[in-house]
Amino acid sequence: MIKKSFTLICILFFFSGFSQKLIEKNLVSDILGTTRNLKIYLPKGYEKEDAKNYPLAVVFDAEYLFDAYVGNSVLFAAKDKAPKQIVVGISMGKTRKKDTYFNTNNGNLTASNTAFYQFVRDEVIFYMESNYRTSPFISLVGEGTSANLISHYLSESLPIINSYICINPTFSDFVGQQFQSYNLTKFQKEDNTFYLYTNNSTSFSAKKQTKIGELQTGLSSLKLKNFNIINDTIATSSSVSAMSEAIPRAINKIFEIYSAISKEEFEKNIKDLSPLDAISYLENKYLEIEFLFGSNLGIRERDIYAVESIIIEKENGDQLREFGKMILKLFPSSPLGDYYIGRYYESGKQIKKALKYYKIGYGKMDPADPNSDAFYENILRLGGM
Repeated sequence: MIKKSFTLICILFFFSGFSQKLIEKNLVSDILGTTRNLKIYLPKGYEKEDAKNYPLAVVFDAEYLFDAYVGNSVLFAAKDKAPKQIVVGISMGKTRKKDTYFNTNNGNLTASNTAFYQFVRDEVIFYMESNYRTSPFISLVGEGTSANLISHYLSESLPIINSYICINPTFSDFVGQQFQSYNLTKFQKEDNTFYLYTNNSTSFSAKKQTKIGELQTGLSSLKLKNFNIINDTIATSSSVSAMSEAIPRAINKIFEIYSAISKEEFEKNIKDLSPLDAISYLENKYLEIEFLFGSNLGIRERDIYAVESIIIEKENGDQLREFGKMILKLFPSSPLGDYYIGRYYESGKQIKKALKYYKIGYGKMDPADPNSDAFYENILRLGGM
């Protein structure tokens, strides 16, 4: 209870700071033949960081999902667990039934469902990409029958959505056949990364739990290298609580690659790699972050230190130069790249070259940086001053 309350306080704290960044837009839809209200959230710094792009999240049922999603996105970004996001919420209100309630006899979308589906795909996303600096990474977020509608975007022959967040989904009795028709193996052909989040809950009826459980069991048998299936189960007595818990759990998993290397990630993916493979893993991690999320982070020093022992202790440190070159490629302003190259040359008794790189690294540092003394000592030790 304390933990949940603390999380809620944090979200409310961040929520209080983003109200001035909200934009209301009435979008005229040729597909729907009407005007629909959009709520648009631009992250802090958007106006100043004019060369930066941001992932786009499209939130259905904006009346109650938009604020919750934005609050969580702000909190995760502040903790460096996810990139800042642009969020657009679609107000549905009285049109929700028309927009998302499917044909219960066969599970197919109605004509109204299909029109709304196309409105999101062809007008909302197009508007956002045309008017705001969005990265290629797009998420769809919905609850109940809206979550079911989101799952239908998996049928697109050319996937344009990266993450499908289906919260407390209300699926049809034909959901198994529908997912088979989506042919999820096609995603393996795409040079991209995809996520499907669904949650079950002890608060649901027995029938709904069984339906979602059977789908999740079927999905868990799929092993697709770039399509990440996140089957979640939330123990709670309230569907509202399940919804509030599902949002941060989905964000945490979907943006996991963005976070700094955790102990779990190191143990699972890095610990047993060769030095060259560890270097490649780290480089690919940051290249993927930049490609997917438009976030050029350079490279976190803590991630450099996370793989440092592998580079130094394995293969007699022969890959220190490659390690330094990789760091300079991703983070040219960091002195660490020069340090590791200098260390490589020093270990090979090439003192002049080592001294050169130690001096370059030292030149990049602020004299007030406590680590600058260590660089200076390397220079003095090699007799370079």
